[in-house]
Amino acid sequence: MSRVALVTGAARGIGAATVARLVADGYRVMAVDSCEGAPLATRAELDAVAAVHGDAVLHRVVDVRDRGALTETVARTLETWGRLDVAVASAAVIRGGAPLWETSEADLDLLWDVDAKGVWNTAAVAVPAMLAGPDPSGCRFVAVASAAGSQGMFHLAAYNAVKHSVVGIVKGLAADLVGTGVTACAVSPGATDSQMLQATADLYDVTPAELASHQLIRRLIDPAEIAAAIAFCASPAGSVVNGSVLHADGGFAP
Repeated sequence: MSRVALVTGAARGIGAATVARLVADGYRVMAVDSCEGAPLATRAELDAVAAVHGDAVLHRVVDVRDRGALTETVARTLETWGRLDVAVASAAVIRGGAPLWETSEADLDLLWDVDAKGVWNTAAVAVPAMLAGPDPSGCRFVAVASAAGSQGMFHLAAYNAVKHSVVGIVKGLAADLVGTGVTACAVSPGATDSQMLQATADLYDVTPAELASHQLIRRLIDPAEIAAAIAFCASPAGSVVNGSVLHADGGFAP
């Protein structure tokens, strides 16, 4: 029977690439995104992701800040495919461009609610479904963190804070899951060719290529490369990275 995954932030960038990779690996995928529009993804982009993959993908407009909507989405997934093996928490926003003491409370709150609490909410509704499923030993929770989850970034203190929190969430979750067979980890991308990176570059008034110059590989990372790392973490073999962070950052240094 095909493995089943839930992917948040699925309309574009790393999330869309993850949907494509998991489908290529034989998964059925529930793809969700808030679709709030510019600068975030749109409903048209989410529809396009689903259309490419036919019956292998269902999609819903879901805001990860809304735990009730996530709960309904997990229920729909179980009704359709009878199981949930993997949850990939990829939904995120970026805010910054000023020192901590000039960062607005509104920016901090948005980052916390989407990038950190959104991961928490996704785990809170997905993990119980995994534990109750036919094979918990193969189930995986994967959060997309960032190089900002381990490095200090100039004028990104709030983003640093929430991405460090994402790492903390998966470490705590992994500890809670000891002995169940379900595992949790984070993947931390570096400068990846995506709308999120363009938004980051805009904060600094530089090009994405200039941000990529901080990576030892001296190039932008393709979203498909991050998706491949996520797919490994989501696989049965991915249990070896339980409670840890896979740094898929091309050798990033600030």
